[in-house]
Amino acid sequence: MSYRELKEQVFEANMELHHRKLVVYTWGNVSQIDRDKGVVAIKPSGVAYEDMKVDDIVVVDLDNNVVEGKMRPSSDTKTHTHLYRHFESIGGVTHTHSTYATAGAQAQQPIPCYGTTHADYAYGDIPVTAVMSDEQIKRDYEEETGVQITDCFKDRSPVETPMCIIAGHAPFTWGKDAAQSVYHAVILEEMAKMAYLTRTLRPDVQPLKQAIIDKHYLRKHGKNAYYGQN
Repeated sequence: MSYRELKEQVFEANMELHHRKLVVYTWGNVSQIDRDKGVVAIKPSGVAYEDMKVDDIVVVDLDNNVVEGKMRPSSDTKTHTHLYRHFESIGGVTHTHSTYATAGAQAQQPIPCYGTTHADYAYGDIPVTAVMSDEQIKRDYEEETGVQITDCFKDRSPVETPMCIIAGHAPFTWGKDAAQSVYHAVILEEMAKMAYLTRTLRPDVQPLKQAIIDKHYLRKHGKNAYYGQN
């Protein structure tokens, strides 16, 4: 894939965030990696979506050096590259400050699986990271944000749960490419909204029974999946 093609895909993914109303002004960013070339294309820092052009997308290497582009890359670039280095199966990353998922981050609460809608897209709860320590804040903040996420996935699969909530911050999602990472950001926001409404209607609600979670997740993502046309 050429740099131009990579930048076009990342531009379209970022604009999909804007279309889906998951971002306000300059909030959020999407990236995609070309693992053969060892480069990542990502939204430029502080550029409003309505003003952004394909040529504004910045290409960096996995050490965060700019390879192509005239603008500074997103301030969250080091978080993205950390995830690409540690989650080798992913090809795209999305970061938003969408309302309900960010409210969960600010409440420092995971999103339990209350129903089959959630179970269709993520296996189990959506985890919330630990709060960043003072030592981490003093180090490389954006790199340490990535560490928060990968620490949270030491005992869980980033494929089975392609999303995470950063305590006190906001959500990150990922997928096979930029487009799928945005898709997961849209799904996460809806799951967070449903969970909030569910707890509002019934504060003592318990997570869905495991057998139903297993059935719904595995019929769509398991070895013998039969959901859809593939």
